[in-house]
Amino acid sequence: MGVISFAQEHESPIDPGRLFKALIVDSHNLCPKLMSQSINSIEIIDGDGDVGSIKQINFAQGVPFKHAKLRMDELDTKNYRCKYTIFEGDVLGEKLKSIKYEVKFVADEHGGCICKILSEYYSDQEIDFTDEDIEFGKERATEMYKVVEAYLLTNPHTYV
Repeated sequence: MGVISFAQEHESPIDPGRLFKALIVDSHNLCPKLMSQSINSIEIIDGDGDVGSIKQINFAQGVPFKHAKLRMDELDTKNYRCKYTIFEGDVLGEKLKSIKYEVKFVADEHGGCICKILSEYYSDQEIDFTDEDIEFGKERATEMYKVVEAYLLTNPHTYV
């Protein structure tokens, strides 16, 4: 019962501003185009994409989930960080009440960045994650970053 937290880092050759714009600010447009096998659409259903906005992710057929709703809790476009909460959808299963994410893009000395992600899983029940569950989640996040990175590398004039 309570909160279980996981932290992970992802190194990228893309500068933090471009990656932040693509993955966070414009995710509702870019991610469904690049990952149509997983995501049908991301709709802003309340707000304008800024703090307090609600987005709904509609997953593609064949993905084990139908949808997830998230709220943008913080959005710092100058320091490339955000916090958001998944508060509804079958991605939460029966035991989770919400999942909170804090994402930071920090410049590295090579012109790229390090993406730092803190995930907090909230439940009013006893929950236990296996090593396989943790690795599965990390692999999905890494796959998404790699797809967006590849797009940004082949389209160097986008999201500048």
